[in-house]
Amino acid sequence: MDFLSILSLLGGIVLFLFGIEIMGESLKKVSGGRMEQVLQNITSSKWKGALLGCLVTAVIQSSGATIVMVVGFVNSQIMTLQQAVGVIMGANIGTTVTAWLLSLSAIDSSNLFLQLMKPANFCPILGVVGLGMMIGGKKQRTKDIGTGIAAFATLMLGMNRMSAAMSPLSEDPGFTSLLTAFSNPFIGLLIGLVVTAVLQSSSASIGILQAMSLSGTMMMSSAIPVLMGENIGSAITGIIGSIGASRNARRSSWFQMVYCILKTMTFMVLFYGLNAIFHFSIMTDIASPVKIAIFHSVFNIIAVLVFLPLSDFLLKIVYKLIPVTEKEKEESENRKELQLLDPKFVTTSSFALKQCRTVINRMADFTREAVQLSTEIVLAYDEEKANRVQQLEVTVDEYEDTLNSYLMRLTGKNYSDADSRLFTLMIHSIGDLERMTDHALNIMQCAQQMNEKKQTFSPKAVEEITVFNRALNDIVSRTVKAFQEGDLNLASTVEPLEEVIDGLNMQIKKRHARRVRRGKCSIELGVVLEDITTDYERIADHCNNIAVYMNQTQDNELETHDYLEHLEESDRLEFREMAYEFEQKYQLPALKKDDDAAAPAQDDDSTRIAPEEIKKDKDKKAKKKKKDSKPDKGN
Repeated sequence: MDFLSILSLLGGIVLFLFGIEIMGESLKKVSGGRMEQVLQNITSSKWKGALLGCLVTAVIQSSGATIVMVVGFVNSQIMTLQQAVGVIMGANIGTTVTAWLLSLSAIDSSNLFLQLMKPANFCPILGVVGLGMMIGGKKQRTKDIGTGIAAFATLMLGMNRMSAAMSPLSEDPGFTSLLTAFSNPFIGLLIGLVVTAVLQSSSASIGILQAMSLSGTMMMSSAIPVLMGENIGSAITGIIGSIGASRNARRSSWFQMVYCILKTMTFMVLFYGLNAIFHFSIMTDIASPVKIAIFHSVFNIIAVLVFLPLSDFLLKIVYKLIPVTEKEKEESENRKELQLLDPKFVTTSSFALKQCRTVINRMADFTREAVQLSTEIVLAYDEEKANRVQQLEVTVDEYEDTLNSYLMRLTGKNYSDADSRLFTLMIHSIGDLERMTDHALNIMQCAQQMNEKKQTFSPKAVEEITVFNRALNDIVSRTVKAFQEGDLNLASTVEPLEEVIDGLNMQIKKRHARRVRRGKCSIELGVVLEDITTDYERIADHCNNIAVYMNQTQDNELETHDYLEHLEESDRLEFREMAYEFEQKYQLPALKKDDDAAAPAQDDDSTRIAPEEIKKDKDKKAKKKKKDSKPDKGN
């Protein structure tokens, strides 16, 4: 084999490996997280799990990627180790699809249709189609599909180039002696294991083996041991992918290793033991890509049928290798959602965003609970509730840090329009949710301070704070529900309520100032009340920010302040009607005559939005509608 032939072989290997890598990545993008979603919703049936593992691997063309995903799911506690068993075994069948695709290169016929099935003939056409979609596609999904098609054409051309480079070797005595060495079961197994471990792809190593078989000098006795070694080598990808993961996740990767070792050793002992007696004719057959694909598929299908019923026994071996610790049993409930943000999902950005959505929804629940508890202890202090608020604030801080770090790793990915809006919304909303719990903590500390000093608000202040509490919990509940459900109609009610809460804050401060001036309340309590109501108002502001972000992401051309101006201009009447309804719902108790006696005229508590103004707006809108509905006489 001369120097130029070696260069040609290396060129084919590069094209082949590059095509496999790019095709796998593009297929994952096109799936948009749906493959992961299928795995996430796996049932408890091992057989269904095996079927799904086979199908997912066949789609994304990588058993290693499927195993790494499973490791991530187990690490995130989305999937139990028992559920992962079937998927792992099924992935070993799904990966054999690649060998069948590569076997197309062995087609030999004068029939035009069959000739077009050969990679050397159809790949240039596929390449042109894929390239056209990549360059001319307007949607990212079209570009991703084109990339996958072009990558498939590239890997098949690489396969063809490897085969062409291998053809002259059929007359090379050195190459023939090398293949003879492969026929030694242990040497062949070791070579297959090492090559697969280095390439990190059983599909790639089998492709190279199929290309070598096209030389016409390799017998099945040389190919079979290499295939066995490749089965073990493929498990190393999962082992590497589990580094740094939880112990349970490591168990899932080691299950793959134990399974591959046992099925390979069982086959080697039985097959070569029986061959010594019966001398199987397949051993003297000339290897071909089709025969290798058939043997690879049959072996893995039989292995699943035999070992899946014995999976509990395999799990016992794994648990012996990695025993359960007490720390695992005492895992914190609050951190379960954070474990969804597994770094392994970052490569599949669409699915990673869905995981972030689940986590931030839980964060919003914590925020709502913290605000509700803090408002409750303002009027009736409870040490247990105060401790819970403090714990929630720490938890939400942790959620914010983890989510921000995780989302930063997802920056710059190719997203669909929906995913892009979701990413923007989450980036903007996380800080507001965290700041709300900070204000809840401030409120709790004010209540704690009052409890330590045995201070209480006056009955009138209690009545007013009760109204304020209802309004605040209403706006927080509306915001969290709208955010979690993506309800834009509900989100549109937040800003009018926030306006009313601003008014409540001003009214309560004015009323309390009167009581302080008249000696009915201490200055110290007045400062405490002002701090509390200010925190209430700030929480409402953060709720409004989230509602604005939700609407703003539907119209990327509007900045936040432009959006608010646009909202009041286009929906002014509806906005004022909602604000008026909220004012009526959250009216402070009416002032008595003795309360008003010392109050200056400008401190009057009349409603800020008069019904007559709303009526005027309605009349104007009706007149405009009537005018617009009249036919144009000019026509």
